[in-house]
Amino acid sequence: MADEKNKKHKVKKPLNWRKVGQKIWADRYMYLMITPVVAYYFIFRYIPMAWLRVAFYDYRILHGFAGSEFVGWRNFEIFFSHPQFGQIMFNTIWLNILNLIFVFTAPILFAILLNEIAKNKFKRIVQTISYLPHFLSTVVVVSMITTLLSPSLGIIARITRSFGGTPINFLGLAEWFRTIMVSTSIWQGVGWGSIIYLSALAGIDQEQYEAAIIDGASRFKQIRHITLPGISSTIIILFILQIGALLSIGVERVWLLQNPLNRTTSEVLSTYTFRLMMEQRNFGLATAVGLFNGVVSLFLVLFANRISKKYSDGLM
Repeated sequence: MADEKNKKHKVKKPLNWRKVGQKIWADRYMYLMITPVVAYYFIFRYIPMAWLRVAFYDYRILHGFAGSEFVGWRNFEIFFSHPQFGQIMFNTIWLNILNLIFVFTAPILFAILLNEIAKNKFKRIVQTISYLPHFLSTVVVVSMITTLLSPSLGIIARITRSFGGTPINFLGLAEWFRTIMVSTSIWQGVGWGSIIYLSALAGIDQEQYEAAIIDGASRFKQIRHITLPGISSTIIILFILQIGALLSIGVERVWLLQNPLNRTTSEVLSTYTFRLMMEQRNFGLATAVGLFNGVVSLFLVLFANRISKKYSDGLM
């Protein structure tokens, strides 16, 4: 008991800065490698956070904070009372849920299928072809989509006419917007997104597969009991990051595919914020929407992280 009391009241030794300096100097090359990344995030991610206070001002860019009226929570009240608030939130969340179901899982399935290919030459050819769409710019991808789905000049329209049908203006129908977004996201990102899963698959001990084959396990059982558990930690980490972006959608493709005919399903938080900034010059309200997005995303990441920890503890 006396020893336990002594441990509780034991005074912590002061930090030996000399040893800390020696440790940093010994790992100086490692710190030098991460310096550009740390500098990038500090300059372009943390310093701009000081401008989040714009959300509480009726900000006038030519007058600065001194010449702008402090409005408190009024920008948030305007956003929450907006007639399209519910529709915008629904469009954003539903489109991200569809991405989570289809776009997130597609690279996992594709990586597993590639891993099952025995011929390495054919596997490399398939990988190379699947990577190519990732390097296309958003403008090029949207141009391809517009040309392909054009009701007058598109390939689909020509095929429809050849069979005596009437071409459909897919980009002019609101109900087709989500399908177009999800399918093009899969096409452009499935190959590139599978790289990290292929790397995780390469780290699985091949002796497990050999033991499973000896025990008579089928390919499906090998995938279920060896492959998926082997990459489960990678899936969980990427799932947490995806959950954190549940309210975030890249503005470029949505903005370029958006038109007055499909705006009922295509108007999301990112395009609404962009419209406030570029068309209405309402910087305070746009910042308030962005701040709301960031706070909700933070809580979603913390929630997903907590759930994943419980899931991981259950697997151990």
